[in-house]
Amino acid sequence: MKQLVIYTDGGCHGNPGPGGWAFVIELDGETHERSGREDATTNNRMELTAVIEALKTVHSQYGDTVKSISIVTDSQYVRGGISDWMTRWLRNGWKTSAGKPVKNQDLWQELQRLSHGLNISWTWVRGHSGDHRNELCDTLVQQAILGNSH
Repeated sequence: MKQLVIYTDGGCHGNPGPGGWAFVIELDGETHERSGREDATTNNRMELTAVIEALKTVHSQYGDTVKSISIVTDSQYVRGGISDWMTRWLRNGWKTSAGKPVKNQDLWQELQRLSHGLNISWTWVRGHSGDHRNELCDTLVQQAILGNSH
């Protein structure tokens, strides 16, 4: 069983506006990075998309060889949602504590599906604070927003 570390980031120019997402996967000293963009989206959707796309890559490239994953994000929204709020949302039929529909429910459900059966630890890191991989993700996001994704 391999230990995988994933760094993710997402952002927009305007909120909503054109957005980008990116991830960097580290495994056995090697890195794999990818990014993408959407024309009209929000910061939160891009933060979630980054994690979803990273987990899709884990499933397609590593299959069942990876069970333990550390995900590092600068998004309190993603970390809080997956670590704390989702249990209540599920119990409340995808409604917030105020009884309103959960925003980005489609992405939260996809994230829930992709993370099922995986041992994921979620770590928050302050954005733009010098964390090398977080800064790389931010650079990839900015490039993606401008149309230079890879």
